[in-house]
Amino acid sequence: MTIIGHGIDAVDVARIAAMIEKHGDRFIDRCFTRGEQDYAESSKRKTEHYAARFAAKEAILKCIGTGWSQGVAWTDAEVIREPSGKPTVALHGIAAEIAKTQGITRWTISLTHTSKMAFASAIAESE
Repeated sequence: MTIIGHGIDAVDVARIAAMIEKHGDRFIDRCFTRGEQDYAESSKRKTEHYAARFAAKEAILKCIGTGWSQGVAWTDAEVIREPSGKPTVALHGIAAEIAKTQGITRWTISLTHTSKMAFASAIAESE
């Protein structure tokens, strides 16, 4: 395996709470896939879970080097859970196309959060 990129991001949970308070479903639907919403909404600490996924999306797009440019949408990067509970990445749309051209075949991500901050690290690898 070869590392193609590494990204890390930190998000203030209060910032995500404020966005949800101000924009409601419009913000949630724009930034999070249905699966991410279902996971976050099933928790008592839903804002922390949203914040961790927001940080992961930023970290993932740092790996592919686009940020939110080139037509990449927030929902192009999705945090999914393996049956074991381990988080992993599913890319969609333009982000998936860009990652494919870079030869990215595997992702390793780590998420953590407290009531105040959420952090994510993403590593993109090729075979």
